[in-house]
Amino acid sequence: MSKELHEMTAAELSAAFATRDVSPVEATEAFLGRIEALDSEINAFCHLDPETSRMQAEESETRWMQGNPLSPLDGVPVAIKDLLLTKGWPTRRGSLTVDPKGPWDIDAPTVARLREAGAVFIGKTTTPEFGWKGSTDSPLTGITRNPWNREKTPGGSSGGSSAALAARFAPLALGTDGGGSIRIPASFTSTYGLKPSFGRVPAYPLSPFGTVAHVGPMTRTALDSAMLLNVISKPDARDWFALPHDTTDYSAGLEEAMRGKRIAYSPRLGWVQRILPEIETLVAAAAKRFEAMGAHVEQVDPPGGDPGDTFRKLWWSGAGFLLGDLPEEKKVQLDPGLRKMAEEGVKISKTDYLAANAARGVYGSQMRVFMERYDFLLTPALATVAFNVGQISPLQDDGRAWMDWTPFSFPFNLTQQPAASVPCGFSKDGLPVGLQIVGRMFDDAGVLAASAAYELADPHFDKVPKGF
Repeated sequence: MSKELHEMTAAELSAAFATRDVSPVEATEAFLGRIEALDSEINAFCHLDPETSRMQAEESETRWMQGNPLSPLDGVPVAIKDLLLTKGWPTRRGSLTVDPKGPWDIDAPTVARLREAGAVFIGKTTTPEFGWKGSTDSPLTGITRNPWNREKTPGGSSGGSSAALAARFAPLALGTDGGGSIRIPASFTSTYGLKPSFGRVPAYPLSPFGTVAHVGPMTRTALDSAMLLNVISKPDARDWFALPHDTTDYSAGLEEAMRGKRIAYSPRLGWVQRILPEIETLVAAAAKRFEAMGAHVEQVDPPGGDPGDTFRKLWWSGAGFLLGDLPEEKKVQLDPGLRKMAEEGVKISKTDYLAANAARGVYGSQMRVFMERYDFLLTPALATVAFNVGQISPLQDDGRAWMDWTPFSFPFNLTQQPAASVPCGFSKDGLPVGLQIVGRMFDDAGVLAASAAYELADPHFDKVPKGF
């Protein structure tokens, strides 16, 4: 093999399983060995069960040997964010308030589909408590670190998943995204993350933070995310918000050319005040690459202005709904920042909450009309590179938590559009930077195709953090 097993993508592993050049058992052992040797430096995983992982790999190997794999992802290791229920494994959600005894007797839809597809569950990944913020540390699991610089956060709330991908602990991971929680860590770790159209990937139980919360694939490449989306987007009757099942093979359309595509490029969305200049420079260069591919790129800002107040009222209310009625003996166990958010959320009136929902509707409508003129919208993924662990924000805390450095992510949770972060370079200090590609509502295939085209024009997915 020209690559070591841990360096192989999911697509490469699947192809090697088919030709019997690699077995699922060999791949699983390679990833488990790396986790054992290196995760003490990163803390990407909060639950490991090597016996179960090996058993799943052995079962997969038998299927491949018999020529009857359950799917192309049969035997491919996947890391599961610890907000997603996994039968037989605890889902603590990063919280001391969750009883480890369970019962843990059901799978979330994404986990159920991956189990049916024969994937190997390599472990559960860390998250801030209940996924509340954009960096990954919690009272339960401590600090998760960025493989590119151990003093920096991998982002959040899917930070354990992104760190596992960057450190080559797994080729596939599941994430959730309620305000950027897939795209933030993807940008901070030079990995790929897609927030699909809302409802494309079924969820259960539904997020207490409401209809801003998505579930999606996190990988190193757009192709791997397309393969993962093929599996996790399959229907599940438990999600009454789910879209009608789309039988599209997301991996089949990745060679679509960008020539003739109409692309809006907005470096600041018309209202963002603070962004690192080197991020703007890298994203401007990324927009030029789409022009070189033959796309028509226009610098233009979408309508609607700053939707931060709308998002804040909805997100903070969700925290209040989730935790406001906890007894005091439980509240003292919470992350202090989350407790503060929940207490503020309880004070938001029904009138203000409904007004925020109405404002969201106006904003989303304006964005859909805007996107009728464009196939894609390009923006920076974030306004900053990864910052020191243990912080909520690299900026002064003004009560907005992470919102001032994630101004490009949460707007598209409000609008529910598909949006991805694809690596577009590194800062002068060697920290990753992400380009955000936003698509029209329901055009997940288009966002994946644009991402794959960009990866060919400016490849970063094979770059590995020092020491990994």
